[in-house]
Amino acid sequence: MLSIRTTVGGKMTALEEIQEGCWVNLTCPTEAELERVSQTLGIDQTFLRAALDEEETSRIDTEEGQTLVIIDLPSAEETEPVLYSTLPLGIIVTENHIVTVCTKETSILRDFENGTVKQAETQKKTSFIFHILLQVAKRFLFYLRKIDKLYNSMERQLYKSQRNKELIQLLDLEKSLVYFNTSLKANEVTLEKILRGRILTLYEEDQDLLEDVLIEVRQAIEMTNIYSSIISGMMDAFASVISNNLNVIMKVLTSITILLTIPNIIFGFYGMNVMNLPLDHFWWAPLAIAAVVVVVAGVILKLRDLF
Repeated sequence: MLSIRTTVGGKMTALEEIQEGCWVNLTCPTEAELERVSQTLGIDQTFLRAALDEEETSRIDTEEGQTLVIIDLPSAEETEPVLYSTLPLGIIVTENHIVTVCTKETSILRDFENGTVKQAETQKKTSFIFHILLQVAKRFLFYLRKIDKLYNSMERQLYKSQRNKELIQLLDLEKSLVYFNTSLKANEVTLEKILRGRILTLYEEDQDLLEDVLIEVRQAIEMTNIYSSIISGMMDAFASVISNNLNVIMKVLTSITILLTIPNIIFGFYGMNVMNLPLDHFWWAPLAIAAVVVVVAGVILKLRDLF
């Protein structure tokens, strides 16, 4: 999908054709759309296709007056429970245009298209890019807070759980945090390269904005490391609790089996016509003896915390 936007009077406005100072957004583009943008703006096809590779990592490159910035976006999968991953976003800066390329539609770019993000003007290319980077960092923090709430909810079920479901959910969250941590560190390296000012020209206000982005990214990295450590410890505790709960159940079942075995033994003796058994001429004798022995055995098991 191809959309063209420009800022008119401080508001984001849709355009039909590409013009100077506009922002071109390509979402899961077709070959025809890639060819149109490449020919109209003179952008190298390799730049346009770089972000379409899901394995592409964050980096920055420049060639013939065009600059390619690839950063990793956080993404929430539509599953139950929600899983989080990352995907690359390509930002191409030409002399008069900004082009973004992504394999999926994201709420971050949708906010820019709808004009939700204030102070982001397409004519101010560097500032516009840094506003995108800032929103990406904030979205990482937003998803991290959601992960925090999710595992806090799981923690309340920790002590009464006897299933593997919660353990598998924690494993998925830990995997999401690994994705986040890897992407955030790669984004941090790219931002530090931009901060040096050798690739993109930075004005004073742009530098302040980029420093704010770096602060948000480093905060997200720290939160990711903390949450990853907490979840790792919780998984160990979770596994121990599940194992302990199963051991308790097996202990109780074993004790019940012992108590049920005692009457069978006693009734077996009395049923084999063995001579001179206690009270063998009374029909209720086996029942009474079995009941007494079961009660005694039950008390012993209880005192030893086996029942």
